[in-house]
Amino acid sequence: MAIPNQLRPIVITDDSVADRKLAITALARAGVRNPVVELKDGDELIDYLLRRGKYSERPAVPEPGLILLDINMPRKSGIEVLEAVKSDVDLRQIPIVMLTTSKAEWDIVKSYTLGVNSFITKPVDFDEFIQAMRALGDYWLDLVSLPPSP
Repeated sequence: MAIPNQLRPIVITDDSVADRKLAITALARAGVRNPVVELKDGDELIDYLLRRGKYSERPAVPEPGLILLDINMPRKSGIEVLEAVKSDVDLRQIPIVMLTTSKAEWDIVKSYTLGVNSFITKPVDFDEFIQAMRALGDYWLDLVSLPPSP
């Protein structure tokens, strides 16, 4: 039985606490009501998805409906995480949106080459950021159909 996209969690992975909080606030103001999971880096995201380390006892909840991933992170970059997730047969169907300050052409091309679903440069203006989160929620959580969780 398919789980509605509106019930699947959104995972925000960004090394900046302020950027994570800003994204969560913008999602809430945009009317997105999905549960949100905050993770601080790429290693933590991989552990979360694979239920390793401190996430080994994570309850069996739906796989994320969406991953918002920063490209510039210490330890494991967004590009490295994207490559790992999209090469894993059990995880590759999870939509990943690169949500980053980068506008570098190399980052955009590399992200799409590795299978990112969308690349969004974070708007500087908060109202524009809310609009971007509303559009993101409307598309990924209301409009598209996602495959069932494995």
